[in-house]
Amino acid sequence: MALIVQKYGGTSVGDLDRIRNVAKRVVRTRDAGNDVVVILSAMSGVTDQLISMAGNICGTPDCREMDVLLATGEQTTVSLMAMTLQAMGYKARSMLGHQAEILTDSSYNRARIQEIGARRIRDLLGQGNIVVVAGFQGVDAQGDITTLGRGGSDTSAVAVAAALNADQCEIYTDVDGIYTADPNICAKARKLSRIAYDEMLEMASLGAKVLQIRSVEFAKKYNVPLHVRSSFNEEEGTMVVHEDANMEKVVVSGVTHNKNEARITLRKVPDKPGIASKILAPIAEAGIGVDMIIQNTRLSHMTDLTFTVPKSDFGAAMEIEKKVAGEIGAEEVLGDEDIAKVSVIGVGMRSHSGVASKMFATLSAENINILMISTSEIRISCVIEEKYTELAVRALHTAFALDNE
Repeated sequence: MALIVQKYGGTSVGDLDRIRNVAKRVVRTRDAGNDVVVILSAMSGVTDQLISMAGNICGTPDCREMDVLLATGEQTTVSLMAMTLQAMGYKARSMLGHQAEILTDSSYNRARIQEIGARRIRDLLGQGNIVVVAGFQGVDAQGDITTLGRGGSDTSAVAVAAALNADQCEIYTDVDGIYTADPNICAKARKLSRIAYDEMLEMASLGAKVLQIRSVEFAKKYNVPLHVRSSFNEEEGTMVVHEDANMEKVVVSGVTHNKNEARITLRKVPDKPGIASKILAPIAEAGIGVDMIIQNTRLSHMTDLTFTVPKSDFGAAMEIEKKVAGEIGAEEVLGDEDIAKVSVIGVGMRSHSGVASKMFATLSAENINILMISTSEIRISCVIEEKYTELAVRALHTAFALDNE
């Protein structure tokens, strides 16, 4: 008998018919002799509706009350799933985040899991129950409801799997695995049977939306095998595991893109110690994440500094930097929202040379100008004009021999 944790996203439980279909899949796993813990998201669209309702009451709702409100979405799905399983003749119990003892910090709307008390879940499993747990939510030390941020149900599932020492964590979604590129823009993209945690971390951070990045971090840290698959068919999906020697033989495993970034440039900044901190510290204090940073040295002890931020934070970041520019004596602040980031990723890059030159040559052949470059041990990213995104992805996919045969 294995212990399987299954997570189903909002589209998988979008209505009662889909909840029934998920229940059938759950009982098949149970009938195969396995213990099953099910983690559910809210029905698709429900979280957005709740956010909209709160916005109609108050322009800036209280963060604590928002978490109380948003947690109701998952409460609905877990109770309906438990009822469905019971109606099918199976013992089932639903649990909210606080009942499952998912303990978090007090960062409302984006809480981080600190501990999971798996005792109650184990007790219910021992009594023959299928345990249905609300994803996305937890409780802090003061007993207040917290939520984990967008995609938090993935993190809930992996954390519960780690706490229970589960044999496998299955992430069911509306796609049937991890692809070498977004199949919506690259028709020749193919599904990967296996991918390394590190590759998946890079993909998640660079725009691939199949898995939430914190869930992959948990899986790697606690060695939880992830199986990403579709809730709408029976096909095998993609296993996310520790890398092996065969993975390193493939130089590039995938091409990702992200259109949700903007860049900001401060021109003619005094080139002296501490200037970068003065530019970026106010951005950090505002809770805005910075991705790529490039500094160019000019003559006469002046420099240009460019960095990227999420497009949703572009307006706020520009206002901050205009104020900073006046304080440090920068000539001007320039902003650009019409950019995209394309990246090639692969653990095989550690032991193969020439990846960067091939990437640059491929983009050049398509007359695509590179605006910024950043690298890691297994990733190369280029910022380009947004209008060339699809062309760049398809060209790189072909250049690195990722196309379907």
